[in-house]
Amino acid sequence: MNQISTVAIITLSPEDTLKLKESLKRCPDGTFEAAVEYRETSNPKLIPQIVSGIIERFLEPEAKPLLHSGKTDIRLFEDLGIDSLTMMEIVILVEETLNISFDNNELRELRTFEDIQSYMDSKATGSPAPKRAASLGFEEIASTLPQQPPFLFLNRATVGEETAKGEYKVDGSEFFLEGHFKNNPVVPASIMIEALGQLAVLFLLKSEGSQVPSSVLSEAVFFKSCDGVRCHRICRPGDHFTMEVKLKRIRRPIAIFEGLITVGNEKAAFAEEIALAFDCAPDEPAAEPEVAKVNGTAHAGVAAS
Repeated sequence: MNQISTVAIITLSPEDTLKLKESLKRCPDGTFEAAVEYRETSNPKLIPQIVSGIIERFLEPEAKPLLHSGKTDIRLFEDLGIDSLTMMEIVILVEETLNISFDNNELRELRTFEDIQSYMDSKATGSPAPKRAASLGFEEIASTLPQQPPFLFLNRATVGEETAKGEYKVDGSEFFLEGHFKNNPVVPASIMIEALGQLAVLFLLKSEGSQVPSSVLSEAVFFKSCDGVRCHRICRPGDHFTMEVKLKRIRRPIAIFEGLITVGNEKAAFAEEIALAFDCAPDEPAAEPEVAKVNGTAHAGVAAS
């Protein structure tokens, strides 16, 4: 016989309902109603609507459409303009609305709208907080990667357990635009693939995924091959690259990624497979041939396919 699940319903008192309505009076339509239903049923499915409504209440008008764009990697400060004081106001109101409290140290680690939604949902349901992707600014990227300006094509990035996302703004001062082409600056396709490759290298060096060795050497990661490359649009100065690489498979000394670049809502470039050869610190046992140096140049000890 099937069991019928029941949800305990607690009716809010008129005083509590009035207090909640007053607290959320500047939030968008539906936020108050969702908050009342959550307080009465503890239904976690209502949390995203409540949190989104409370955040929107503190945003400037020009930032509100971005909140509803469907993007999950919206940055709190850079994209929405939420400073630390505003963030504290949001947290206090969410705590009052959901009747839960948050750890200030954990809150400092939240960087995106998705981080907030996931964190607050975990607190409300009592489940473990999801592991947050590491967020890196330009300075940390430059200190991590062997590539350096003017041949570094990442402004910022986030690195998770299976994927990495990055951004790069083509500002027009890049050296390769001087001759590519005459009076018609166009980003070379090879540079676009290089940018994806740099993001993949960053993944190998910063990801805490269980598949990734913990001691990959930054000086021992090299490009091996790239297959299934397709370019879909011409990219010029002013374009903003949004990049993503996904780990497809890894076995030392080879890691293979899929890569994508978009500009706005348009696909700019795609690579089915970007293969990198890498090596690890000596204290980590090797399961495959190590990267060896031949005539002063590093080469992967892998047979060509």
